[in-house]
Amino acid sequence: MNVFHYPDLKLFLNMENIIDLLNWRYAAKRMTGEKVEDEKINTILEAAHLAPSGIGLQPYEIIVISDPKIKKQILPIAMNQFAVTESSHLLVFAVWDEYTTERIDHVFDHLISVRNSESASYERQRHFAKQFFGNMSIEENFHHAAKQANIALGLAITAAASLEIDTTPMEGFDPVALDEFLDLHSKDLRSSMLLAVGYRDTENDWNLKNEKVRKPMAEFVTFYK
Repeated sequence: MNVFHYPDLKLFLNMENIIDLLNWRYAAKRMTGEKVEDEKINTILEAAHLAPSGIGLQPYEIIVISDPKIKKQILPIAMNQFAVTESSHLLVFAVWDEYTTERIDHVFDHLISVRNSESASYERQRHFAKQFFGNMSIEENFHHAAKQANIALGLAITAAASLEIDTTPMEGFDPVALDEFLDLHSKDLRSSMLLAVGYRDTENDWNLKNEKVRKPMAEFVTFYK
């Protein structure tokens, strides 16, 4: 079993300053275009890769775009948001359009191969997954997969903050046009979210000066006793 370790990941695991990091981060509206080092991009991707997902299926992929020409073509598809072209890397979270039996079998066959162990519990999970998702419509499959991908998106954002790298999650884009542009249908995928990764433009980003505002904790959390 090959496990990739990135030195900077230890920064991500420093839970003592996690709240400070999340207060530091914000959705950068303007970026400098400066390139983020490959090692740091790999750390962000590895954090997303390690995200939990329902039954461990990981029904999504991440497409990494760094070519300025391609980002420029995506710009009008993404409502001309500056972060698309000013980012170092643009991550496209692309999810399964359907939980097919073939995809489920591939996941469990890989699990058994890596662990070098067959178990009745694995087969029960495999059977449950096929039944559970088989009772859903294709659109329900897609929305379920998109929610799973958002868990990975959140971890990618947090990992980036741990490296003092800015991110801008974007749902404001034409998914049909983006799917066609990237030919996602050939892989039976559909785009769900974009994540621009780069460095904030401290001189031109109007959002940097805004105080971070969230709803009061009393409206956010309810403790049942």
